[in-house]
Amino acid sequence: MNILTLVTPLLKKILWNILLFSDQASNICLRDYQQEAVKAIVDSVINKRGDTIVVMFPRQSGKNELQAQVETYLLTLHLQTDAEMVKVSPTWKPQSLHAMRRLERVLSRNLFARYFWKKEEGYIYRMGSARISFLSGSPETSIVGATASLLLEVDEAQDVLIAKFDKDIAPMAASTNATRVFWGTAWTSRTLLARELRAAREAEQQDGRRRVFVANADQVAQEAPAYGEFVAREVARLGRNHPMVRTQYFSEEIDAESGMFPQRRQALMAGLHHHMDAPAPASQYAMLIDVAGEDEGLVETGEDVAALSNPGRDSTALTVAEVDLSSLADPLIKAPTFRIVQRLGWIGVKHSSLYAALKSLAGLWGTRYIVIDASGVGAGLASFLDKAFPGRVLPFVFNSSTKSKLGWDFLAIIETGRFKDYIEMDEPRAAFNLQLSNCQMEIAPGPDQRMRWGVPDGMRDSSTGEIVHDDWIISAALCAVLDGVEWSAGGPPVVVRAADPLLEMDEEGF
Repeated sequence: MNILTLVTPLLKKILWNILLFSDQASNICLRDYQQEAVKAIVDSVINKRGDTIVVMFPRQSGKNELQAQVETYLLTLHLQTDAEMVKVSPTWKPQSLHAMRRLERVLSRNLFARYFWKKEEGYIYRMGSARISFLSGSPETSIVGATASLLLEVDEAQDVLIAKFDKDIAPMAASTNATRVFWGTAWTSRTLLARELRAAREAEQQDGRRRVFVANADQVAQEAPAYGEFVAREVARLGRNHPMVRTQYFSEEIDAESGMFPQRRQALMAGLHHHMDAPAPASQYAMLIDVAGEDEGLVETGEDVAALSNPGRDSTALTVAEVDLSSLADPLIKAPTFRIVQRLGWIGVKHSSLYAALKSLAGLWGTRYIVIDASGVGAGLASFLDKAFPGRVLPFVFNSSTKSKLGWDFLAIIETGRFKDYIEMDEPRAAFNLQLSNCQMEIAPGPDQRMRWGVPDGMRDSSTGEIVHDDWIISAALCAVLDGVEWSAGGPPVVVRAADPLLEMDEEGF
């Protein structure tokens, strides 16, 4: 008798119990919130309901293990039929490869499946006549032609473009009434996962059959206390209202486009300390510099702004931050706090004069680090400051990727209460607040979670009609670079080289 004919009702029950309650080799048991989703998926597949099911779980809560267990169960259950399953991930490397390795581990541990499965063509897993194919859903891949007769899965569906799904992936189940499962974590309301979640909820209201399964960190922690401790550390590090914490751990959608600094976030930035014109003893300071270009009129420091060729241009913005290292001792935060104590700006000033001013200020404040925008026109200035203050200058080059990361990191500093501004509402502080109120963020679709942020070009102050820039925001955000350096309670003072070739040059030589 063919061993494959042993798939009887009794064996189905045994396989079901193995799926839900144990993995023999590792003693893994599916948790309550996982079992609810499994039952709905398997019920739809076995009864050929063709449901669309959405599973939104927090990051690192067992979603991938659950997928592999379901896939193993269905492969074993249908090994005598020509059943086709397709699993699409946003990228081939690493996501599809990770998914395949996870399935291999489960297949190899499973009491029954370990004897029958084999891999074909590098991306197909077969048990008897049943197969599952792993494909990449990245925009450039050609995956047209695959068919899912039993199950179509889209993993990390929040990162698969809607256009890619509608054109290339959805047709895979169009003629088969296959069950479709969208797995992922919350992100913006414009993702594929969000769209399918809304559609599944509408279907639930029509027939009462549950299709949406959403869990958050609190639910996971009830069954896995160690997970709760992990999330608590992430909340301490990033803040409960950081977009990453809200989406990745608490399954809360965020707006794809919104103001980056709402009043709640601006309130977190308000400190109780005062503006300072000179350093306090035994304190450490950092200078954060967003560099603007020179004006065509080669205006020197102190000249009337109205005389500039472009008086509406942005400024070179300097933010001086006192670095409070007491928060390093917090076992969850382990990062410094930044208290803004002074702001200075220069519009249209030649960089040779600007360099002299910045060098003098760095000496005055005994600056531990200088973080400077080294993009474009800032590269030369950053280079000369690095020669004057060796080992103290941290150049930052802006591009779409680095600016996105800077924005996310700056939000983490704000949300954890580690950015505090001085009380006085002087002109630079008022300009900073105006820029905060006009700064927008937009989260682009895709797996890299890239954020575009800043004050939109051409934005004008509604009361004065003047152009609103984001130079003060960029300057302040550069404090996030300082989270990546080693801090200690002490530290050597800033050493300025005796010979300064730049100051010996005339202005035409800069």
